[in-house]
Amino acid sequence: MPFNLTAPIWPNKSDNFFRDRHFAPLRQHGPRCVATSLAIIAGVSVDIFEGSINTQDPFSWSDALKPMGMKLCYCPTDIRRIEFYLPELIELDDLFILSYYTTNNMKVLFGDPDDRGWLCGSHVIVLHKDMVLDPATGRVTKAADHKCNRFHTKRIFRVVRNDYPRGI
Repeated sequence: MPFNLTAPIWPNKSDNFFRDRHFAPLRQHGPRCVATSLAIIAGVSVDIFEGSINTQDPFSWSDALKPMGMKLCYCPTDIRRIEFYLPELIELDDLFILSYYTTNNMKVLFGDPDDRGWLCGSHVIVLHKDMVLDPATGRVTKAADHKCNRFHTKRIFRVVRNDYPRGI
């Protein structure tokens, strides 16, 4: 296989997991963007996820979604700004969790963590089709207009059915 500069977010455009489902925005209370994003996806109370997930461990996010018939599937990405992935994500026309760093300071992003292991802040949002459901605001915004595009990618996951062969 020749050297590739990038990999597609998803291997095909025919998979359809949650295109036709409706998702209602929720507003987070305190630093709970992960739990609130999972609650948006699952259509349940945020309390279901409080205390059962580690905000820095997406495996715990995926495990918490499994009783609802869903799990997360890692998408190959790097630290590019979200804007570079957005057209491909929108074209896939489905449900994703996007995580991005909330600084553009390259010394911080590429630096070492502090004594507690802290590098910098990040935020988690839901992308459904071409709309962002942002738990920080509790609003739905056109993805192309959302501020996430200005920030660098931390992680991207596609939400898939529990029985899908890929996933974490």
